[in-house]
Amino acid sequence: MRQSILTPLSRVQREIIVGSVLGDGCLEFNGCKGTRLQIKQCRKYKKYVFWLHYQLKSLCNGKPKQKKDTNQWYFSTRALKELTYLHKLFYQSRRKVIPKNIIRLLKSPLTLAVWYMDDGSLDFRPKDHYAFTLNVNSFSLKEAKRLSTVIQNNFGVKTEVHNLLCRKKRYPRIYIGKDGRDKFLRLVKPWILSCFSHKLP
Repeated sequence: MRQSILTPLSRVQREIIVGSVLGDGCLEFNGCKGTRLQIKQCRKYKKYVFWLHYQLKSLCNGKPKQKKDTNQWYFSTRALKELTYLHKLFYQSRRKVIPKNIIRLLKSPLTLAVWYMDDGSLDFRPKDHYAFTLNVNSFSLKEAKRLSTVIQNNFGVKTEVHNLLCRKKRYPRIYIGKDGRDKFLRLVKPWILSCFSHKLP
């Protein structure tokens, strides 16, 4: 039996992978061998890449490496059949989509935190205002609304979907303002790494 295609995912690993796929992570189907997760971040988030690798090291063969041309840090898991299930949910015709059963996948604060570290931002004005945004530019407005509903139902965090117009094209985003920001912060803050301190008020 090949260990490379028979490695079960732990609960924590699955939660991290789902959060990563919602963000910058990429699942690549490798034919009959299975699917691998690819992680890539800019140099200032090196610590994040090594943290992800530490959490997923039982699924990997090598350590993170740095691209000489871009200075990005990256790694990938082995091709695993367990990840092919997630690939089938999150990809249609090579396009990343939000699966209809996302309400069962996005249930952990850890998943939410990984997604926020990947694709979130903070609007912070001292003593005046702060709000969070989850950027979902690669998804449709319908998918953004589905994610917004799941966050409200599973975490009790009030969200809004904004559909911004830029250069004659719409870009949806999930906005977490005063009615949901405190609860969202309590959920994700324990997991946020120091290299993302700028994403915390």
